[in-house]
Amino acid sequence: MAPTTAPPPLSGKKRRIGVMTSGGDAPGMNGAVRAVVRMTLHYGCEAFAIYEGYDGLVKGGDMIKQMGWEDVRGFLSEGGTLIGTARCMEFMERAGRLQAAKNMIVKGIDALVICGGDGSLTGADKFRAEWPGLLKELVENGDLTEEKVEPFKYLNIVGLVGSIDNDLSMTDATIGCYSSLARICEAVDSVDTTATSHQRAFVIEVMGRHCGWLALMAGVSTGADFIFIPEIPPPDNWEEDMCKIIKKHRDLGKRKTIVIVAEGAHDRNLKKITPQHVKTLLSEKAKLDTRITTLGHVQRGGTPCAYDRMLATLQGVEAVKAVLEATPETPSPVICMIENKIVRRPLLEAVAQTKEVATAIHAKDFDRAMLLRDAEFKEYWQAYQITTAADQPELMLPPEKRMRIGIIHVGAPAGGMNAATRAAVAYCLARGHTPIALHNGFPGLIRHHSDEPMGAVREISWLDAESWASKGGSEIGTNRGLPSEDLETVSLVFHKYNIQALFVVGGFEAFTAVSELRKGREHYKAFKIPMTILPATISNNVPGTEYSIGSDTCLNALIQYCDACRQSASASRRRVFVIETQGGESGYVATIAGLSIGALAVYTPEDGINLKMLDRDIDHLREVFVKDKGQNRAGKIILVNEKASKTYSVQIIADMIAEAGKGKFESRHGVPGHFQQGTTPSPMDRVRAVRFGVKSLQHLESFAGKSRDEIDDDPMSAVVIGIKGAKVLFSPMERVEKRETDWKLRRPKDEFWMSLKEIVDTLSGRPKLPPKE
Repeated sequence: MAPTTAPPPLSGKKRRIGVMTSGGDAPGMNGAVRAVVRMTLHYGCEAFAIYEGYDGLVKGGDMIKQMGWEDVRGFLSEGGTLIGTARCMEFMERAGRLQAAKNMIVKGIDALVICGGDGSLTGADKFRAEWPGLLKELVENGDLTEEKVEPFKYLNIVGLVGSIDNDLSMTDATIGCYSSLARICEAVDSVDTTATSHQRAFVIEVMGRHCGWLALMAGVSTGADFIFIPEIPPPDNWEEDMCKIIKKHRDLGKRKTIVIVAEGAHDRNLKKITPQHVKTLLSEKAKLDTRITTLGHVQRGGTPCAYDRMLATLQGVEAVKAVLEATPETPSPVICMIENKIVRRPLLEAVAQTKEVATAIHAKDFDRAMLLRDAEFKEYWQAYQITTAADQPELMLPPEKRMRIGIIHVGAPAGGMNAATRAAVAYCLARGHTPIALHNGFPGLIRHHSDEPMGAVREISWLDAESWASKGGSEIGTNRGLPSEDLETVSLVFHKYNIQALFVVGGFEAFTAVSELRKGREHYKAFKIPMTILPATISNNVPGTEYSIGSDTCLNALIQYCDACRQSASASRRRVFVIETQGGESGYVATIAGLSIGALAVYTPEDGINLKMLDRDIDHLREVFVKDKGQNRAGKIILVNEKASKTYSVQIIADMIAEAGKGKFESRHGVPGHFQQGTTPSPMDRVRAVRFGVKSLQHLESFAGKSRDEIDDDPMSAVVIGIKGAKVLFSPMERVEKRETDWKLRRPKDEFWMSLKEIVDTLSGRPKLPPKE
């Protein structure tokens, strides 16, 4: 439904909305432009792109172009910004803003969506504040008449944050930050192999002048030995500290050393910490063969990752809604993302809070600087501290609070399982718990627990798990088998090895396994222990959370596959690819991938597939290809979930399309299969795995010293951790099993992403089916 919209400034004309990108470019900006243009047209308004940022706004003329539906085709997968961005000194002066205001009125534009960093957004709000005065001046100077400016009394501005540093307060993620983090992690993973081969140390400099998000997340993702970020400088004796930690890691048998330095890093007296200084220390004090790698603009470039494409698209859609719902009294909003939810925040407040971080750092008030970052930032910092340094006596618990914690993987492998396990092991060792790996899931436990010389139940050392941060698959093995195969033996093993808490990582099978163990408590005392599930599955179908570890890695693999298919079509033009996605009975992967690649249609089990649907989509394809006057990038993609239909397989759908094309267009089908599990886990899956892993262990640890009956009586003794709306929560299994689970279809009853299907259809121009009779 269209938002309530103010009438267009000029009667008899359509409302006109301008979109521009400004400041440093960021991967995903093009996705935002595409979403703004297509959503504007969808709501019956006219879209204009302002080329070269504020420079285009000041110069006007051809720099402000009307955009049609086809003009943004192919934008989603392109890095940087196709409509350009430039520094503009003129806009800093009032005369420049006066000219910009005139150009907008001449073009009939009264609303601007601006995608840029905090500087660009500050400029935008200043422009809005001055707007009435600028119009008055234009009339007084004789540039425009009173009648001409009368309809344009109010300027409507909406901000989108495009910044690789993720430096805007009030949002968890800015457009481009996860793509940039992916570049950094790729580089560190590559350097890692060289460092290990030669037993070298590498000092890696990453971007971030006042914001250490990239350095912190890269540290968490890659298991770096030491990081330097502006918000929380190292203690005064950091030189000794760093060398001591690195020497300790080396003594434990670690062959490589990685130190990550943010470009804005400094000590507690604001003296800059340079990569050169760190290198000198490591070479001379720690006697390590050390190299420096400065990543520079490589971090900015490349194609956007799946998350940035989705974020940019959803924020662009929300920005147009915000424009149409705004009144003259509405403060300019900036579109933000909190955990998993798109929200609007007052632009001025967000920018002011962002600037305050730099002020706090400058005043050496580092506690305040950390407070001004979101809660997520502080949690990641603490998780990094706990899971990286091998020797932290102050964290050790008294002996009576220490537990023997079993760690098991259940279900298919998913990116991030190893990162979660590494974090859990590091946390256990830091606190004095004993981490015990239960190898190859429940079947491994049942059949091989007593094997000699090595059974399925093994304690994990720090060195075992240390290198797992970036590894895909499951290092301790995973299996779909459930404990119900032989509950008695599972109980026996728990009793024999004195397992006092259980950390389960996996998908719907893991959820089912914990449900079985919880219900088995009335017969088996050994199951009266605290248990936590960390959802990890590419299907993202675990009840109790909106996000499962591994789903982001899957989406990245899938868009890579789709981008390659589309590229092959650009040579032969008119080709439709029908691609099968995994996901079981949940259409999450197909839908979000559809949003991220601009699929023409997405078929999911929730809606099924029928002839009417196929008929409508084939008609739509005909129309699209008729309009296509031989432009490039003409490959179309249709995504079909593996269980969307028992009858219509991807091959059958592709054949039907080819038949209907009658030589005007052709089709191919593709089945990426296990390619979707990805190779190296994405940074998002890695960092969330660490954060959730640490939180899960903290929850288990809270039951230390409680009796088995006390544990049994507490509904929070068997929980699933997850993101719900804008929060990370533990949900009691008993409630989730009863109220939130569709057991037959192995998915949550209420799937949060269902509303996104409409956006996929809207942005691809897919016509709606008429309502059922």
